[in-house]
Amino acid sequence: MTTLVLASASPARLATLRAAGVEPRVAVSAVDEPAVLAAAGDVPPAEAVLLLARAKARDVAPAHAGSLVLGCDSMLELDGEVLGKPADAAEAVARWRAMRGRSGRLHTGHWLVDRRDGAGAGPDAEAGATSTTVVHFADVTDAEVDAYVATGEPLWVAGAFTIDGLGGPFVAGIEGDHHGVVGLSLPLLRTLLADRGVPITALWTRLPA
Repeated sequence: MTTLVLASASPARLATLRAAGVEPRVAVSAVDEPAVLAAAGDVPPAEAVLLLARAKARDVAPAHAGSLVLGCDSMLELDGEVLGKPADAAEAVARWRAMRGRSGRLHTGHWLVDRRDGAGAGPDAEAGATSTTVVHFADVTDAEVDAYVATGEPLWVAGAFTIDGLGGPFVAGIEGDHHGVVGLSLPLLRTLLADRGVPITALWTRLPA
């Protein structure tokens, strides 16, 4: 059976795969993300997330021969500025007050490394792409912002919001793939797998009762 290794500590990404019938092995990378971005120089957000996803997948891949290894990374772009995880509660409050009633672009990079027998090595055994979804934020009140930040949830995620958690009511709508906002685009993963000759159905281990 084909095994997928998720090179991410994100509970949301793991939950997304599980909901889609895939039970991956989780192997968190030790990539120095600021160093990767510093080495890349001034690159657009959609490229930055792809570079980080590639670094994570390549970091984990050597220890997982025989498997497919997936790295992911997400960033929110608002008016050309990249917003990762807020440093603290004060930054999360300030960010939400700036985002409310406006729209941003959530970029999620995906990189797949094929370590199965006979897959070869080098660039022919790996590929990636970026999912981009426009996110429209509700015009939330100061009280709602303060209450949301007090839960701690915005401190754990890129862009300081979730769409599948407590932040869901504060997202007025999206244009694009909902799963990409969560942090892992299932349609894009399906395409990357298909390019390796692997139907996503081959990864199904969790089926409805």
